[in-house]
Amino acid sequence: NQRFMGHDGPTDVLAFPIDDDDVLIGRSPDGSSSGPDRGPSDDVPLLLGDVVVCPAVAARNAPSHAGTYDDELALLVVHGILHVLGHDHAEPDETAVMQAKERDLLSRFHRGAS
Repeated sequence: NQRFMGHDGPTDVLAFPIDDDDVLIGRSPDGSSSGPDRGPSDDVPLLLGDVVVCPAVAARNAPSHAGTYDDELALLVVHGILHVLGHDHAEPDETAVMQAKERDLLSRFHRGAS
């Protein structure tokens, strides 16, 4: 956290997007929905970046954030992926959008979602 974000102490999640000019965030290949855009499929996975979660911080924060440890881990993974995709929460309007996306994704994909 100190090295990459300049903050003392541990953090729950860090996201490291791959800065690639060939990846256009916000469009699918056919332009019909949100998602990364890339050229014709070559059956190679599209790498968007890395998400690093600290299990100890997740365990400590779970009771006051998401409830269970599993729910907290799911939230942190989704949160990190949204950062990799270009979302931020520096401003209140950005926070509202990001939290709405987190709730939507967790309700659709996390079976233990509270």
